[in-house]
Amino acid sequence: MLRKTEFYIDGKWTAPAKPNEFEVINPADEQPFAIISLGSQADVDTAVAAAQRAFPAWSVTSREERLAWLDRLLEAYKARMNDMAKAISEEMGAPMKLAMESQAAVGISHIKTFTRALKNFEFEHALDERNPQERIVHEPIGVVGLITPWNWPMNQVTLKVVPAIAAGCTVVLKPSEVAPLSSIVFAEIVAASDLPAGVFNMVNGDGPTVGEAMSRHAGIDMMSFTGSTRAGVAVTKASADTIKRVTLELGGKSPNIVFADSDLEAAIARGLDHCFENTGQSCNAPTRMLVERSVYDRAVELAAGHTAKVKVGNPAEDGDHIGPLVSQVQFDKVQGLIDAAIKEGAKLVAGGPGRPEGFNRGYYVRPTVFADVTNEMTIAREEVFGPVLAMIPFEGEDEAVEIANDTPYGLSSYVQTGDAEKARRVAKRLRSGMVQINGASRAPGSPFGGYKQSGLGREGGKYGIEDFLEVKAVAGWPQ
Repeated sequence: MLRKTEFYIDGKWTAPAKPNEFEVINPADEQPFAIISLGSQADVDTAVAAAQRAFPAWSVTSREERLAWLDRLLEAYKARMNDMAKAISEEMGAPMKLAMESQAAVGISHIKTFTRALKNFEFEHALDERNPQERIVHEPIGVVGLITPWNWPMNQVTLKVVPAIAAGCTVVLKPSEVAPLSSIVFAEIVAASDLPAGVFNMVNGDGPTVGEAMSRHAGIDMMSFTGSTRAGVAVTKASADTIKRVTLELGGKSPNIVFADSDLEAAIARGLDHCFENTGQSCNAPTRMLVERSVYDRAVELAAGHTAKVKVGNPAEDGDHIGPLVSQVQFDKVQGLIDAAIKEGAKLVAGGPGRPEGFNRGYYVRPTVFADVTNEMTIAREEVFGPVLAMIPFEGEDEAVEIANDTPYGLSSYVQTGDAEKARRVAKRLRSGMVQINGASRAPGSPFGGYKQSGLGREGGKYGIEDFLEVKAVAGWPQ
């Protein structure tokens, strides 16, 4: 059994203030494979104090010093890629190919992108050409509390830790206790990157204890949280008494609008693959497929046929299969939502309740497609966070946009059409922070975030650095 019971505080591995051991479960076999510690208020206090001590010196380091650290971090991360992928696969069930090529690799991509953004970031500038005496200065906000989820652990850790430190902040990270091993590897990577003590600190723990303590802490100037909308509300409320800045990346129920003039077969396959990627455990997964009525029946046939080919398998094995869900809690939630869809009258065309054939243990679920869904059904309203697609017919462009926007979320949207003008027109009408047309990938450094209950703020590239900066206006700047 792997034992990783210490926290990384003030540049060294530190025993918790009081013992509170917690088993980490491998979702493929439901067995514990590691033991960590859950922290307390006292551990948060220690980590915040270290970050506060480190802030004055780190906040005034030069751009060149921070860029040099990013270069060292990148090399240290590359050296631990295999360890990172293995940790992610074991803790949250990502198949090894996904764990290596996407889950772990995205950390490298983000470090490179933030390096480019930092090189070009304008920390000081005149207000405008008419007012050169008015200087606008962007300064680090201070000590930042970071809470990251289990579904794309390194995506979120590097999207928060790297820009915060690049901006001149010091940080306290609380990764998900469900999938903490990858963040422990990341802390070891930071330890190898020659970062001054106290700039980066990590305390493991659960949300109601460590997350709450961080959010309420007067010594933390900002909270950046990724996770469920419910937990985001809790972080916001707990942060209110100290008037700290809060940025949130929360849930989604992303629509994928498939028009009759699209390449239907390609659009359906692409939509399903994205919906099922990471076993459906992605906040921006296109889980509502809206299909124009004239091609709807054919689309349902294509979806059923494609889903039948999706393989479920052991995450320790290489391949293009999908793995288990992360936990018993998540398994039960997904099963409950599948049952609710059936009871509410959605037509099951692929998958369904229970585990796939050949599995009697592990949090494996059947890739599932429901047709004839209405947007009022539970399966169309709630974020499933599993490999479950709801297909909804529409009559025309206006109805498609109306259904797409009829959600409390607004993270991402997808449009499939052969009409360029329609694509532009519909993209502008969709109430979401991101839109992808005809399978286009998002560019590195593009802002990630959403409208409505999908969150506050943006992550990635220069937008991610901006989130961790205060804006100061200085009048009478000497010329």
